[in-house]
Amino acid sequence: MARFNYRLQGVLNLRMQQEEQVKMEFTSASKELNDQIDILNGYIATRDEFIREGYELRSAAIMDVQQIMDNNYYQRQMDVIIKDQEVKVDSYRAKFEVARMKLARAVQERKMQERLKEKAFEQFMEEEKEAEAKEVDERTSFTYIQRAREE
Repeated sequence: MARFNYRLQGVLNLRMQQEEQVKMEFTSASKELNDQIDILNGYIATRDEFIREGYELRSAAIMDVQQIMDNNYYQRQMDVIIKDQEVKVDSYRAKFEVARMKLARAVQERKMQERLKEKAFEQFMEEEKEAEAKEVDERTSFTYIQRAREE
Protein backbone atom coordinates (compact mmCIF):
# COMPACT_ATOMS: atom_id res chain seq x y z
CA MET A 1 0.00 0.00 0.00
CA ALA A 2 1.25 3.44 -0.91
CA ARG A 3 1.99 6.03 1.73
CA PHE A 4 -0.33 9.04 2.09
CA ASN A 5 1.41 12.33 1.41
CA TYR A 6 -0.63 15.51 1.87
CA ARG A 7 0.52 18.08 -0.67
CA LEU A 8 -0.41 21.04 1.53
CA GLN A 9 1.19 19.76 4.75
CA GLY A 10 3.47 22.81 4.78
CA VAL A 11 0.45 25.10 4.70
CA LEU A 12 -1.17 23.13 7.53
CA ASN A 13 2.03 23.34 9.58
CA LEU A 14 2.16 27.10 8.94
CA ARG A 15 -1.47 27.49 10.04
CA MET A 16 -0.77 25.55 13.23
CA GLN A 17 2.30 27.69 13.92
CA GLN A 18 0.32 30.88 13.31
CA GLU A 19 -2.43 29.65 15.62
CA GLU A 20 0.10 29.05 18.41
CA GLN A 21 1.51 32.55 17.94
CA VAL A 22 -1.97 34.10 18.02
CA LYS A 23 -2.81 32.04 21.13
CA MET A 24 0.21 33.57 22.86
CA GLU A 25 -0.89 37.07 21.80
CA PHE A 26 -4.40 36.33 23.06
CA THR A 27 -3.06 35.09 26.40
CA SER A 28 -0.91 38.20 26.72
CA ALA A 29 -3.83 40.52 25.90
CA SER A 30 -6.02 38.66 28.38
CA LYS A 31 -3.41 38.98 31.13
CA GLU A 32 -2.90 42.70 30.44
CA LEU A 33 -6.67 43.29 30.53
CA ASN A 34 -7.01 41.41 33.80
CA ASP A 35 -4.10 43.37 35.29
CA GLN A 36 -5.73 46.68 34.33
CA ILE A 37 -9.07 45.55 35.75
CA ASP A 38 -7.32 44.61 39.00
CA ILE A 39 -5.75 48.08 39.14
CA LEU A 40 -9.18 49.64 38.55
CA ASN A 41 -10.72 47.52 41.30
CA GLY A 42 -7.91 48.64 43.63
CA TYR A 43 -8.66 52.28 42.86
CA ILE A 44 -12.36 51.72 43.46
CA ALA A 45 -11.60 50.05 46.80
CA THR A 46 -9.40 53.00 47.77
CA ARG A 47 -12.14 55.48 46.84
CA ASP A 48 -14.67 53.45 48.83
CA GLU A 49 -12.30 53.59 51.80
CA PHE A 50 -12.11 57.40 51.46
CA ILE A 51 -15.92 57.55 51.32
CA ARG A 52 -16.20 55.40 54.44
CA GLU A 53 -13.59 57.56 56.17
CA GLY A 54 -15.56 60.67 55.13
CA TYR A 55 -18.72 59.33 56.79
CA GLU A 56 -16.75 58.66 59.96
CA LEU A 57 -15.26 62.17 59.91
CA ARG A 58 -18.69 63.76 59.43
CA SER A 59 -20.28 61.70 62.18
CA ALA A 60 -17.49 62.24 64.72
CA ALA A 61 -18.31 64.08 67.95
CA ILE A 62 -15.65 66.69 67.15
CA MET A 63 -15.43 67.53 63.44
CA ASP A 64 -12.08 68.40 61.89
CA VAL A 65 -12.97 70.58 58.92
CA GLN A 66 -9.52 70.32 57.34
CA GLN A 67 -9.63 66.51 57.39
CA ILE A 68 -13.12 66.54 55.88
CA MET A 69 -11.97 68.90 53.11
CA ASP A 70 -8.89 66.78 52.48
CA ASN A 71 -11.04 63.68 52.37
CA ASN A 72 -13.40 65.30 49.82
CA TYR A 73 -10.37 66.30 47.72
CA TYR A 74 -8.99 62.75 47.83
CA GLN A 75 -12.39 61.35 46.81
CA ARG A 76 -12.56 63.69 43.81
CA GLN A 77 -8.98 62.80 42.85
CA MET A 78 -9.79 59.10 43.05
CA ASP A 79 -12.84 59.70 40.83
CA VAL A 80 -10.55 61.27 38.20
CA ILE A 81 -8.02 58.44 38.52
CA ILE A 82 -10.82 55.87 38.22
CA LYS A 83 -12.18 57.52 35.08
CA ASP A 84 -8.68 57.51 33.54
CA GLN A 85 -8.26 53.86 34.48
CA GLU A 86 -11.67 53.01 32.99
CA VAL A 87 -10.52 54.54 29.69
CA LYS A 88 -7.36 52.46 29.93
CA VAL A 89 -9.39 49.31 30.64
CA ASP A 90 -11.59 50.03 27.62
CA SER A 91 -8.46 50.36 25.49
CA TYR A 92 -7.12 47.03 26.74
CA ARG A 93 -10.55 45.45 26.28
CA ALA A 94 -10.49 46.55 22.62
CA LYS A 95 -7.02 45.00 22.20
CA PHE A 96 -8.33 41.83 23.83
CA GLU A 97 -11.28 41.69 21.41
CA VAL A 98 -8.95 42.12 18.43
CA ALA A 99 -6.76 39.29 19.73
CA ARG A 100 -9.84 37.12 20.31
CA MET A 101 -11.05 37.69 16.75
CA LYS A 102 -7.58 36.91 15.37
CA LEU A 103 -7.52 33.71 17.39
CA ALA A 104 -10.96 32.69 16.14
CA ARG A 105 -9.83 33.29 12.56
CA ALA A 106 -6.59 31.35 13.05
CA VAL A 107 -8.46 28.40 14.54
CA GLN A 108 -10.94 28.51 11.67
CA GLU A 109 -8.15 28.54 9.06
CA ARG A 110 -6.37 25.62 10.75
CA LYS A 111 -9.57 23.60 10.96
CA MET A 112 -10.24 24.30 7.29
CA GLN A 113 -6.79 22.95 6.38
CA GLU A 114 -7.36 19.90 8.57
CA ARG A 115 -10.68 19.22 6.84
CA LEU A 116 -8.96 19.50 3.47
CA LYS A 117 -6.33 17.02 4.67
CA GLU A 118 -9.05 14.62 5.86
CA LYS A 119 -10.84 14.85 2.51
CA ALA A 120 -7.57 14.26 0.67
CA PHE A 121 -6.91 11.22 2.89
CA GLU A 122 -10.42 9.87 2.24
CA GLN A 123 -9.89 10.32 -1.49
CA PHE A 124 -6.50 8.59 -1.20
CA MET A 125 -8.10 5.66 0.63
CA GLU A 126 -10.82 5.41 -2.01
CA GLU A 127 -8.20 5.36 -4.77
CA GLU A 128 -6.25 2.69 -2.87
CA LYS A 129 -9.39 0.55 -2.55
CA GLU A 130 -10.07 0.92 -6.27
CA ALA A 131 -6.47 0.02 -7.11
CA GLU A 132 -6.62 -2.99 -4.79
CA ALA A 133 -9.92 -4.13 -6.31
CA LYS A 134 -8.43 -3.76 -9.78
CA GLU A 135 -5.41 -5.80 -8.74
CA VAL A 136 -7.63 -8.53 -7.28
CA ASP A 137 -9.67 -8.60 -10.49
CA GLU A 138 -6.49 -8.88 -12.56
CA ARG A 139 -5.19 -11.75 -10.40
CA THR A 140 -8.52 -13.50 -10.57
CA SER A 141 -8.64 -13.06 -14.35
CA PHE A 142 -5.05 -14.24 -14.71
CA THR A 143 -5.73 -17.30 -12.54
CA TYR A 144 -8.89 -18.09 -14.48
CA ILE A 145 -7.08 -17.77 -17.83
CA GLN A 146 -4.22 -19.97 -16.56
CA ARG A 147 -6.65 -22.69 -15.47
CA ALA A 148 -8.54 -22.46 -18.75
CA ARG A 149 -5.29 -22.95 -20.73
CA GLU A 150 -4.27 -25.89 -18.58
CA GLU A 151 -7.49 -27.73 -19.30
